[in-house]
Amino acid sequence: MRKFIARIFLDRFSKRYGDDAAYLRAILDASPTAFFRFAGLAKLAGHREAAPVDAYYVAKLVGVLHEDCGPCVQLVVNMAREAGLADSDIAATLNGDMQPAGEDAALGFRFADALTRETDDLGAARDAVRARWGEAAVIDLTFGAQVSRLFPMVKKGLGHAQSCARIRVGERAITTRRAA
Repeated sequence: MRKFIARIFLDRFSKRYGDDAAYLRAILDASPTAFFRFAGLAKLAGHREAAPVDAYYVAKLVGVLHEDCGPCVQLVVNMAREAGLADSDIAATLNGDMQPAGEDAALGFRFADALTRETDDLGAARDAVRARWGEAAVIDLTFGAQVSRLFPMVKKGLGHAQSCARIRVGERAITTRRAA
């Protein structure tokens, strides 16, 4: 029964976000126990308590871009658009040029980029996030950037990753900084 319900959920998720979720179906078929444990990460992946939507989704995009340049990035783009992140901020993040982005998006990018690339700016970026939105926002952006990386890594490990692709933000096709 749980597997039946999980399949319905995966079908709805796929339809809603335009993601085939084949790797999740493969996990469900091969090891339901692993699937239901892995599914618990979806709650963590969606945790946002204090960070603004713009900063949060930009952090998620930076994280997923670090590991992927195809369907997983497109999935996060679709989720970000649904949450209200401006297409211009999504495009700026994908291009790695935050000059035209809003302040919240730019700070989310700065923090997530320093975190994923392990740059010397991480401490200052963390302090800036903490000063602006508090410690809970540091947690939000950390989880957003890091947990979003896990899904493409699992896809790759299971042999379900696809090659880099042009990402669509609405009707506009964008080549990510990783795919370029």
